[in-house]
Amino acid sequence: MNEQDEYWMRRAMALAARAEQEGEVPVGALVVHEGECVGEGWNRSIGHHDATAHAEIMALRQAGERLGNYRLLNSTLYVTLEPCMMCAGAMVHSRIRRLVYGAADAKTGAVDSVLQLLATPGLNHRIDWQSGVLAEACSTQLSDFFKRRRAEKKAARKQAAELPASVDKTGVSGG
Repeated sequence: MNEQDEYWMRRAMALAARAEQEGEVPVGALVVHEGECVGEGWNRSIGHHDATAHAEIMALRQAGERLGNYRLLNSTLYVTLEPCMMCAGAMVHSRIRRLVYGAADAKTGAVDSVLQLLATPGLNHRIDWQSGVLAEACSTQLSDFFKRRRAEKKAARKQAAELPASVDKTGVSGG
């Protein structure tokens, strides 16, 4: 792990915080090409009603538009969470040179954890990757989000259960 990787990962974490502010799972990503950030993204699947609006996809799209080419040769993608299979596939197709990610994803990680898609023999492009950059901070950002979300749901269930019998669950008085 080097200072550059930590610097860019901290920027990706700031993008993840933006996702959280929008009610999304806090994952952030950015594409760096020749030392310059050319694409940023954060999870937007809920707000965009789009299963493909993951942080990585958003960053790759913006980088492609900015560079005028979907092939992002000599670029590095930084992301706070290990990419899923969709995002790993998009990285191969975009021809990024390198992937750097923070937290592992034991449920859907497609680089090291569940699948190892980037190591699949026969792919037409190879990507170098580095895992675990600021892993603890990235993991904490995600786990804190899910703890808050569970607490909010629990509080809402408790509040609904405490409504008087004369008020139905929609808040309308009976009678």
